[in-house]
Amino acid sequence: MAPLQVAVLYGGKSTEHEVSIHSAQTVCRVLAEKPQAYTVYPIFIDKQGFWFLQKACGPHQASDKPITPVIAQAANLLAFDGSWKTKIDVFFPVVHGTNCEDGTLQGFLETLDVPYVGCGVLPSAIGMDKVVTKLLAQCAGVPVLPFFPIHKNIPYNTYFLKTWVEKQGLPVFVKPVRLGSSVGVRKVKTLDELKPAIDFALSFDTDVMVEKGVDHAREIFCALYGQGENVKSSACGELRMLAGEFFDYNAKYLVEGGCETKVPADIPADIASKMRADSVAVFHALNGSGLARVDFLMDKNGAYYFSEINTIPGMSETSLYPQLFEACGEKYPQILDGLIEQAQEIYKCKKTLSLNR
Repeated sequence: MAPLQVAVLYGGKSTEHEVSIHSAQTVCRVLAEKPQAYTVYPIFIDKQGFWFLQKACGPHQASDKPITPVIAQAANLLAFDGSWKTKIDVFFPVVHGTNCEDGTLQGFLETLDVPYVGCGVLPSAIGMDKVVTKLLAQCAGVPVLPFFPIHKNIPYNTYFLKTWVEKQGLPVFVKPVRLGSSVGVRKVKTLDELKPAIDFALSFDTDVMVEKGVDHAREIFCALYGQGENVKSSACGELRMLAGEFFDYNAKYLVEGGCETKVPADIPADIASKMRADSVAVFHALNGSGLARVDFLMDKNGAYYFSEINTIPGMSETSLYPQLFEACGEKYPQILDGLIEQAQEIYKCKKTLSLNR
């Protein structure tokens, strides 16, 4: 059997552009180690949204070939100069953040009528929206923290918000609703810090949320893979902060030694089991498929709360996703194999649906 033609998509019009490249380098390398199974095409998407075929996955190079996706029977990727074209069997998005992970790219791939790895349009869009996801998590019986949503173009009652914050107790956290990697997040310890934090978050997103804080919270994670009744949950892991007051972007990616991972997390077995079950419950509530990482906050008394779901989590060797599964015996190359196989199965299932009334 001929190798599958797999296009790995990364970069994108997102504040998490660089994180995406780092993730994709691992995915491309692992898949390329099976040349009998896969022919890998590294597809870089720049911050303007233009696509390029690269010789090796990484930042933009002058030698990158400008290409465009097309709707055609003979090919779905085509070089602008006509020197290259190919028919991709499976697209593998390794993109993070807005315009990438939020259903936008998934909708485009649906229009191209191609198999692709990961959640579909609606689960991706919902998973990117912290407010909607928390509402669904509540409906699924998963505990969440109180929050106050704010829209950029809708005035909010400052007095009511401050009263709400005082009732919840400081600190609170202000977060963009549709961003990841802690971009735009600020910890608010005084009421005077509240408006500047909201303005800062609104510079990244049109919607933000003020969330009751869990001061010095433990961040616990669970990875997921599969669909329907066949969703696997990983061991729970913990991200421990070594620098700063909370896990902001700097602590996660820029400060050397800013944090460390502990897999499996040092939590009671019954709590870990409940977290794993709640992770699957959130994934099912979104009608998710493919992969995800679910994040929880745990207070000093051991109570935990759903924080967010990442439908395309970090995928590098140092990312939590592969570490969490390897802790329970799941090998990363086999997980990538399974994701690609599942993408084909989902596509075949869609093709059986009738378009006629």
